[in-house]
Amino acid sequence: MTLDVNAYLEQPYGDFSALISSHGAQRGEQMALDDGDDRLAWHEVDALTNRMAAQLQADGLKRGQAVAILGTTTVHYALAYLAAIRAGGCAAPLTTSAAPLQLEAMMADSGAMHLFIDAAKLADLAGKNIAPERVIMLDGVHGDYPDYRDWMAAEGAAPTDLECTGEDPFNIIYSSGTTGTPKGIVHSRQMRWRQYTAGAHFGMSGQASMLSTPLYSNTTLGVFLPTMAYGGTALLMKKFSVEGWLKRAEAARATHTMLVPVQYKRLMEYERFDDFDLSSMQLKYCTSAPFSAELKAEVLRRMPGGLVEIYSMTEGGVVCLLLAHEHPGKLHTVGIPWDGSEVFTIDEGGLRLPAGEIGELVGRSRTMMSGYQNQLEKTEEASWYDEDGTRWQRMGDIGRVDDDGFVELVGRAKDMIISGGFNIYPVDLEAELLKHPHVEEAAVIGVPSERWGETPLGFVTAKKGASLDTDAVLAETNARLGKTQRLSALHAIGEMPRSHIGKLLKTELREMAALKTG
Repeated sequence: MTLDVNAYLEQPYGDFSALISSHGAQRGEQMALDDGDDRLAWHEVDALTNRMAAQLQADGLKRGQAVAILGTTTVHYALAYLAAIRAGGCAAPLTTSAAPLQLEAMMADSGAMHLFIDAAKLADLAGKNIAPERVIMLDGVHGDYPDYRDWMAAEGAAPTDLECTGEDPFNIIYSSGTTGTPKGIVHSRQMRWRQYTAGAHFGMSGQASMLSTPLYSNTTLGVFLPTMAYGGTALLMKKFSVEGWLKRAEAARATHTMLVPVQYKRLMEYERFDDFDLSSMQLKYCTSAPFSAELKAEVLRRMPGGLVEIYSMTEGGVVCLLLAHEHPGKLHTVGIPWDGSEVFTIDEGGLRLPAGEIGELVGRSRTMMSGYQNQLEKTEEASWYDEDGTRWQRMGDIGRVDDDGFVELVGRAKDMIISGGFNIYPVDLEAELLKHPHVEEAAVIGVPSERWGETPLGFVTAKKGASLDTDAVLAETNARLGKTQRLSALHAIGEMPRSHIGKLLKTELREMAALKTG
């Protein structure tokens, strides 16, 4: 099957699998997937996903049914994801950092009959009731479980077209919750089509994209899917390392990349960074965690190509883009609403606030989730409705919209501290802690206080080779803060707890605080 791909991608809706098929026919020997160990050309991706999709259907996969995937990011993982879509099903990539009981619950919630898994994760789940009808290995036969290459349909096989519509699910992304079962966020095929066809605006045609975060993360999928849609090459990293990323980006002449702020920070700190040739880089993306204006400025100065910060959430809602290379005076913001997105703030009572006032951000866009899998009440909790009954997504962030329409974040709504009736935003206190010359990172949380209800407590890490006198840092910082903002205590720790995609885990800081005061 061949298409005029660029014309096809301009349509309001189309079939993702038709693009894969067309690239297989037109791009043939061009590399599609490369994880550093295994590589697949486009004709191989086309043929293999056809065979896998045909077998999924032969096993009884129904239209829209989930196909679970759990393992390290490899070309084999990527094939399972693409095959699930091609079969008319729904990809359900599971979080590798989740506890076995969480994974068991996610499997049950997804309704998947198939689980593609690698040996390492299978060992982690030993003795657990993972319960799918079919377990297929991504990296070789394991006991009674076949390798996907032995399991899939015969050469030349192709799936039946189940005639999926835009309303059918494309994937279920399980949020990176640290307690309980992460919520399953359902993205429709229409939503994903709108998202990855936007790649035309950013030179996504024949690109080589460096992807160093896990494929279960929506952060990674935000560049992986457009790369596949436009017939580029996805350069997958199983695990991020600074030198490994630089060597591959240089050798592969990477043109695009998605990195989270902590990865940019580590790259900028690497003493040999400037020895590598990154001149092929056209565009760099960042999302998922706060990205300081200072770090953005350094990345712009030292790394070739433009820099685009994406502010959104897996659930959708508003999508803001900051084209940092075009707006150097707005690096303290996350950009402006993009492609028809709308955003404003509401107060604690849910009432809309005038422009410029700080409040909880509420937004809507053309790329909003369908809802949480099997959790209507959670979908409603995350929604705000206007007078016309239109649903908006509560973003969970506190912020403001400036006179130019740029959105500035103040902090997470759940992290706001209410002390003695006053609202305290941790980001303000963290900024003061970071003024100390020996402080590398800072985080502030609220802890219970009999006198004030809550009180701020800080954590800091030291810069390399420096030592911290926390009493002195606390005294200096509090001297610059108002009485209602002052930190009750300050703890130095070796490293900030972070998720696999670099998000600061304040839940773990709260657990640390409880142990220190318990």
